[in-house]
Amino acid sequence: MFGGIDEVEWAGLEHAYGSAGDVPGLLRGLASPDPVVRESALDAMYGAVHHQGDVYDSTLACIPFLLELVVDPAVPDRGGIIELLTSIGGIELDGDDELDPECEEFESAANYAMAASAVTAGADAFLSLVGCEDRGVRLTVPLALAAFHDEPALVLALLRERLKVEQDPEVRLAYVEAGGRIALRHDGLAPEVVEWLTALTHGPHDGKPSVYDPDAYAVGLPPEPPVRTRPHADGVNGPNGPGSQGGTSGPGGAQRADRRNRAKGRDRTGRSTDGTRSGPPAPGRPYDPGLRLSAIAQLARCAPHTLPADVVPDVTGLLRELRTGRGPERFHRAPAGPPRPVPPPGPATLLGRLLDQRDAERATTRTAPWTGDLLRTLHDGLGDRVDDRIALLADQLCSPDWGQRIDAVRMSARLMRTWRGGYGELVGLIGEQLHDGEPGLADAAVTALEDLHGLALPAADALADHVIAGGPGRWVRRWAEEPDALGRALVALSRTGDVRAVPVLARLLERDPLPRDLGFAVGHLGAAAAPLVPALRERLGALPLDDRLYDTAGSLLWAVKALRASEALPEVLRLLRGAPEYRREWVVELVLRALAAFGPAAADAVPGLRALLRDGARRDGSSPAFGAKAAAALWAVEGDADAVLPVLCAALAGPDQGARRVAAETVGAMGPAGAGAASVLAPLLTAADPWTRVDAAHALWSVTGGPGLSWPVLRAAWDSLPSTRIPTAERLAGRAVADGSAAGPGGAAGLLRSELVQVRRHNAIDGGYGSHDIVRDERLLARCRQALNGRTSP
Repeated sequence: MFGGIDEVEWAGLEHAYGSAGDVPGLLRGLASPDPVVRESALDAMYGAVHHQGDVYDSTLACIPFLLELVVDPAVPDRGGIIELLTSIGGIELDGDDELDPECEEFESAANYAMAASAVTAGADAFLSLVGCEDRGVRLTVPLALAAFHDEPALVLALLRERLKVEQDPEVRLAYVEAGGRIALRHDGLAPEVVEWLTALTHGPHDGKPSVYDPDAYAVGLPPEPPVRTRPHADGVNGPNGPGSQGGTSGPGGAQRADRRNRAKGRDRTGRSTDGTRSGPPAPGRPYDPGLRLSAIAQLARCAPHTLPADVVPDVTGLLRELRTGRGPERFHRAPAGPPRPVPPPGPATLLGRLLDQRDAERATTRTAPWTGDLLRTLHDGLGDRVDDRIALLADQLCSPDWGQRIDAVRMSARLMRTWRGGYGELVGLIGEQLHDGEPGLADAAVTALEDLHGLALPAADALADHVIAGGPGRWVRRWAEEPDALGRALVALSRTGDVRAVPVLARLLERDPLPRDLGFAVGHLGAAAAPLVPALRERLGALPLDDRLYDTAGSLLWAVKALRASEALPEVLRLLRGAPEYRREWVVELVLRALAAFGPAAADAVPGLRALLRDGARRDGSSPAFGAKAAAALWAVEGDADAVLPVLCAALAGPDQGARRVAAETVGAMGPAGAGAASVLAPLLTAADPWTRVDAAHALWSVTGGPGLSWPVLRAAWDSLPSTRIPTAERLAGRAVADGSAAGPGGAAGLLRSELVQVRRHNAIDGGYGSHDIVRDERLLARCRQALNGRTSP
């Protein structure tokens, strides 16, 4: 083993942290008889040689030695090495893209391609390992074969044969997953794979789906939350009052109760729907609900069109069988492997922590812990079948297994971030998880609800109970090196606009130090937060005018701006006049936004604003946009077009993009009073920067009173820059566009209708999201409906 390893000039190669001179020691560590040394070596391979999926020249040099390790039966834990090889060679490049040697990414792309070729060239080594006694090897080798072997038909035949004799349930699932991978990579074999997977989905009862045992499933269901009452403006309280979120009333409440009844085998009246109970599978008939679930998931992945319309009842039934342990015992819990050795004192490896977390989860909570991966695959395959996915997740959220409910909460959050739908019932079920005593489940539920804003209303009662019952310890998150922040449940409750957040925030306004984001939560409450204004003023007035002013004043100024609390003008002007030189412009910009929100009520600020307009741009270090921001505030407060237009036109004609954007927004807010800037705005419709074009188009429409030259620009941006859709829809909402008449630009009505029938959120991206993405998309939908209804206000 390791023949020729010392002939490689490792010190001349690199990994993520510089010279790769330590790599031979890591490779030898992978073959060590000491399990702690092996784990440390594998952790270092991922941390340096294959850091975050990157492939370096040292990574390429390792591949032959890793393949040697994989085929040596004396090496323990070879499954981890196979996984490492699969990851190293698994980065797939777009076959339509040619590598340009002059491109900055050429070396990385070339390394990925060479890694894939090297692992593929050695993939015969994996064939002999399919029947290996080492369970870890049998778990990992099917995917390696599917990904790299150049005879996929041979691999598929081997997988199908091995499935007939393999007894380990998770290894059987690995065979099915590998089959799905082959179908995705090799179109010619897809029909055979689909036929095989379809056959695996059949139940034990003469090829028909099995009959499930709902009574057994109901054992261990989470308890119904207590019925809670909530006062209403019309004096009606309790679970039957309008707007109630508790019990079975409110959005989704009836559906949740009905779902629980059906889970217990009852109809809407509470009577049993079926007096019979299905027995176990017929003697001698192999039956594996996990395998069937895996086959359905892979069909969703590689051939979603083959899934029946009623796939959800089949899946939920299989989940119930797995949860209640029906069928042969070997299909429900994987055989326990040898325990991980206790590492010596010292820093734990990242890999070790992940393995410990997985083992602890499997040992304490889950009968079939691998169902989470299968369900994620299934959800990805179901794609825009939102109603089916909601029904499936709602069933998962009623599982007695809290681990599966955590998975369901996280998958629900992902669904709601990406797709539009009616989520009332689902949100209510997520809220119910807050009553569970498992901290991880409550944390997952709070995280999912935090980004929903108004969509979290069906969970408002549960959030309020969670916040109030948790006391001050749940109101604030403490960080070792960062200022304190509000607890996530309190943030989520505030974002719904629920008045029950007000007393808690009032308590926190008395606290030192103040949570850094408290003001943002106050701003979400709107008029309900009016009682907090005196405390906000007191905190603003007591802020030291030191170099920390930007950090300490930021969220408080945002709050008084959002509430348009002009009574805080004296405290705001104090900050304007006393801001220190350090970050002075940043502080002043926050003040300017607050003053603009106050409008004419901030008349006492006019002298200071005029001074900023006159002298601000000449201050050393001031940004080109500073004068335009001062002009925006002065216009909002005083409304003197002659005082601000020269500054705004100069910014529009200038080279700074930030200044142009601020000036265009301000001119647009002026409406016809900004008509003097039209001649400067028109040329910007053809600017190279797309955002400049869009800002100019909105402003020109506003000052001229019609779409004119602006509409073609905004229409093009609707497709190319989806984030521009909200302001465009808001502008259209003030016009009668439902009939496509002259009052609405041509094609506007069709564009709005097309947006409303889209299932995917306009700002959804794969692999990332923002905390306000959902609320912004819902705002777009509301504005589209408003425009089509011909109303000029929400």
